[in-house]
Amino acid sequence: MALYTNESKDRVRDAVDFLELVSARTELRRAGPARYEGLCPFHDERTPSFGIDPAQKVYYCFGCQASGDVFTFVQETEGVDFKGALELLAERYGVELQREEEDPKEAERRKRRERLLELLSRTAAYYERYLWESEEAARAREYLLGRGLGEEVLRGFRVGYAPSAWDRVLLASRRGGFSEAELYETGLAQRNENGRLYDRFRSRIMFPLADVRGKVLGFGARAMREDQRPKYLNTSDNDIYHKGKHVFGVDLARPHAAKAGEVILCEGYTDVIALHQAGVRNVVGLMGTALTEGQVRELARMSNVLLLALDADSAGQEAMLKAFQLANKNKRELRMVMLPQGTDPADLVQRDGVAALEAAVRESVPFASFRTEHVLASGDPSNSEEQDRMIDELRPVFAELPPSALRMELTRTVDSRMALPEGVAEKLLAAPTRAAQRPGDPGRGDGRRDGRGEGRGEEQPQQQRARQPRVSELTRREETERAFLALCIASPEDGELALAGLDIDEHFSSGLLRRAARHLLAGDLRAPMSDAPGAGERVDDDPQLKGLLAELVVEAGRERADTAMLEVQRLQLELARVDRQIQRARGRDGGDISALAQRKAEVKRDFDRAYVQVLEQTGDREG
Repeated sequence: MALYTNESKDRVRDAVDFLELVSARTELRRAGPARYEGLCPFHDERTPSFGIDPAQKVYYCFGCQASGDVFTFVQETEGVDFKGALELLAERYGVELQREEEDPKEAERRKRRERLLELLSRTAAYYERYLWESEEAARAREYLLGRGLGEEVLRGFRVGYAPSAWDRVLLASRRGGFSEAELYETGLAQRNENGRLYDRFRSRIMFPLADVRGKVLGFGARAMREDQRPKYLNTSDNDIYHKGKHVFGVDLARPHAAKAGEVILCEGYTDVIALHQAGVRNVVGLMGTALTEGQVRELARMSNVLLLALDADSAGQEAMLKAFQLANKNKRELRMVMLPQGTDPADLVQRDGVAALEAAVRESVPFASFRTEHVLASGDPSNSEEQDRMIDELRPVFAELPPSALRMELTRTVDSRMALPEGVAEKLLAAPTRAAQRPGDPGRGDGRRDGRGEGRGEEQPQQQRARQPRVSELTRREETERAFLALCIASPEDGELALAGLDIDEHFSSGLLRRAARHLLAGDLRAPMSDAPGAGERVDDDPQLKGLLAELVVEAGRERADTAMLEVQRLQLELARVDRQIQRARGRDGGDISALAQRKAEVKRDFDRAYVQVLEQTGDREG
């Protein structure tokens, strides 16, 4: 894979407003001279344990140990790799990226993809112009405006129109220097029985389908003639576009979903556009498919709460159940927006106003509640065979529900509707399905997970795969060493002197802490995340070091420069070192430890004086 230069990465890092970036995901408040804190966006919590240093552009959570810098944050919140995070940030902050020398085959693939994306972008612009400027598209304009959609919002979504002629895009693209092979690869053209190319989309309203960065990947097209079939036609899957991985409008909805803390999924293109026009902008569209795993993952990257404003039958009940399981796995909440029968979100807004939709969103129900009601209404709950079927259908839902008030309420509902004695439903729902009880059946239907607590074969999020040890798991010695390094960063001038006076191999207990100490000593304590001059490796190349430095920087951000406390921590390290030397001397056939004992007494006196000074300063501040 082609890499970007280190200089490019540094320019992007410098350009990012980290406080703005993180604030889009969680509300932050100042909690120290160089620290902001808030609820962690990576795990559920009620008391803030997540902190950032906006100057050093790093974050650390003292609850779940999530840590990193601007790039890690985007990787985790957007679900992209490092390259994707770098490109997203570069585009957002207007930084031009420069590439390292790359493998010729990789360079050829990249250039080919860039040309295909350029062709799709030019075609989208052509369709858009044709919608607003051509006489042929007058009926399409009337249809869209008749749906209550204004020109401004339609242009925002780059809606267009494909002319009826069989070769308009074909000829225009050839004039632009694109080959027939490129037109075919993007799905803009297809071949007839004689192998001749012609435009795939004709006499249709065109809805560009874009990725999170707004790059057009394909099109959804609505027929305008009565005899046209199918009514909706999408770009076929190809190297650029994969229908099951995308949702419509993600590029426009993503920032609003992050701010609102929830994303709404509708079915149609015009639903999404109408709601954006009405001011509800955290909305995306399903694009005419049953809900897929890829689309759930896309939604989970956008927000913690997923609201489905869908027709339950067209969305696919089993697909929705899988969505519920995936949402739980990604620590996301899935809820159903209950709309009036036969009404889609756009109809509701047009008929009753945006307040009606907002009320429906507020009154949304957990998917488990919706699924339970749907199953109980699907047959006769008093019939024993129907009861068995319903219990089997509900087990995968209840397998995802921890002990909670919601679970208790739903089991009571099942008991009541099936006329079962109280508590029987809970036992039946917790038992394996009848299919799962057959030995050797690989398709267990009870929703169980393996001993690691996660479904087999599913890739774990990066933050769950590589956490720093919890503070409670650290030894007292490690806590002291980390506190000392954090104070060095908080008081860089005094910290440099204190750090220089230590024997790093003797005073620090682990290889990671030694690497951190050497990095800070060789570099600049005012910029601890920066690479030390002459260092062989970059901080970015050592994820463990990068995570520890992020923790230290965030911890230092809530500390004021305090020379006295720094000295207390330094003397604690020295006391521990002398103690270890005494133990080693005793282990060597009871060697003479008198000099070491005298040294320990001297350090202890210095420590006591320094500690008293800290207490006096604390008292003065409190007074």
